[in-house]
Amino acid sequence: MAYRSGRKVLVIVLAGGEGKRLMPLTADRAKPAVPFGGIYRLIDFALSNVVNSGYLKVVVLTQYKSHSLDRHVTKTWRMSTMLGNYVAPIPAQQRIGKSWYQGSADAIFQSLNTITDERPDTVVVVGADHVYRMDFSQMVEQHVETGAGVTVAAIRQPIASSDQFGVIDVVPDDPNRIRAFLEKPSAPDGLPDSPGEILASMGNYVFDADALVDAVIEDATRAGSKHDMGGDIVPALVEEGSAYTYDYKDNVVPGGTERDMGYWRDVGTLDSYYEAHMDLVSVHPVFNLYNYDWPIFTTYGPYPPAKFVHGAHGRFGEALNSAVSPGVVISGARVNGSVISPDVHVHSYTEIDASVVLDGVQVGRHCRIQRSIIDKNVVVPEGTEIGYDREHDLARGFVVTESGITVVGKGQEVTP
Repeated sequence: MAYRSGRKVLVIVLAGGEGKRLMPLTADRAKPAVPFGGIYRLIDFALSNVVNSGYLKVVVLTQYKSHSLDRHVTKTWRMSTMLGNYVAPIPAQQRIGKSWYQGSADAIFQSLNTITDERPDTVVVVGADHVYRMDFSQMVEQHVETGAGVTVAAIRQPIASSDQFGVIDVVPDDPNRIRAFLEKPSAPDGLPDSPGEILASMGNYVFDADALVDAVIEDATRAGSKHDMGGDIVPALVEEGSAYTYDYKDNVVPGGTERDMGYWRDVGTLDSYYEAHMDLVSVHPVFNLYNYDWPIFTTYGPYPPAKFVHGAHGRFGEALNSAVSPGVVISGARVNGSVISPDVHVHSYTEIDASVVLDGVQVGRHCRIQRSIIDKNVVVPEGTEIGYDREHDLARGFVVTESGITVVGKGQEVTP
C-alpha cells in the first residue's frame, strides 16, 4: 500500500471500455489497449501517472476484448513483489451475480474484494483512455485536507463547449465544493473567477474508501441507476455535501513546460485520436514525450534502432517532423509530420504525410498516404493511394471520418 499524506492509497484503473467511437481501432482490442504515440498503449499514460505519483498498488478492471490489454499490463507493468507492490489486471468475474459490468460504478461494486482485501484509507479511481500528465499525490493531499467523500479532477474549458462534458458547478463562495454535477448542460454558470469557463470532469476521482464502498453498494440497488461513476456516484455524494473538485491547472508536474502544462486529451473518437498524434510531432510539441522527470513507461519489444536508407537517384530515406519508433526501416521513402510505430517498413518512392501508422505495417513502392490511420499488420501494395480520394477509400471498405481522416482496420486487405 502506498503511504502518501499519511494515508494508505489504492488505485483502481477503469479499463473495461468498449470504445465504439474508435472503431475499427477497437474491433479487436479494448479502448485502453489502443496503441498511441508509436510505442505506447493508451493505458500507459494513466499507469505512468499513478506510479510517478508514488502509488504502487494498482488494480486494472478489464472486460471488453481484454486479451491484448491484459497481456500488455502483465508483461509491461511488473512491480517489486518483495515490497508488496503490483499492477494487477482483473477481468470481470461475475463475483456478485451472472451479469457483466453494467457501468463503471458496477465494475467497482463487483470488485469490492480488491478494496476489502487491502483496507486502504483512500482510493484513487482513474480512467484508462486519456493522454495527459498528472501528479495525483497533489490531488490526494487536497482531498485529505478538505475531508471530502470524493474529489473530482476537473479541467477548465470554454463555456461554449459545456455541452460536450460532464460539468462541475461549484459553490460561488467556496469554489472547491461541488454544488451540482451537470451532464452536458447547454447553459451552465461560468466559474466565479472566470465567467467564460467551466470545469469539465476529467474522469479521475479520489475517494474516502468508506464513502466509495457505501456509495457503490447503495447504487447497486438504486432503481433507474446507470451505475456510472460520473452520472450516479458523484451526484449522490454531491447531495450529501461531501463532493469537492480539484482544479487541474493547480497541478505541477516535474519537468513540465509552460507549453504542455495542463494538457489533457480525451481520445475517444477517431478525429481526437488523430489530432492528439499530431500534437506530438510539431517542432515544439504541445505534449512533450521527452520529459524524463515524469516519464511515460512502456515496453516495445526486442526491436533494433530505426534505419533510414538510400539517398540518391530519386530515392531518399528520410523523416521530417515525425516520431519514428524502433524497428522501423524507411527505405528510399519520405515521411513527414507522421507517427510511425515499431516494425514498420516503408519502401522506395513512397510518401507518407500527416499520418499514423501502427505496428508491423508494410508499405510498398510508389505509394502515397496522407491524413490516414493505418492499424497493425496492414500490407499496402505497390502504387496504392490512401487518403486522397474519399469515395475510393470508402469503396475499399475503409472508414473516413467527418474531418476526412481515412482509417484502415487491423490486418484489413488493401487494394490499389
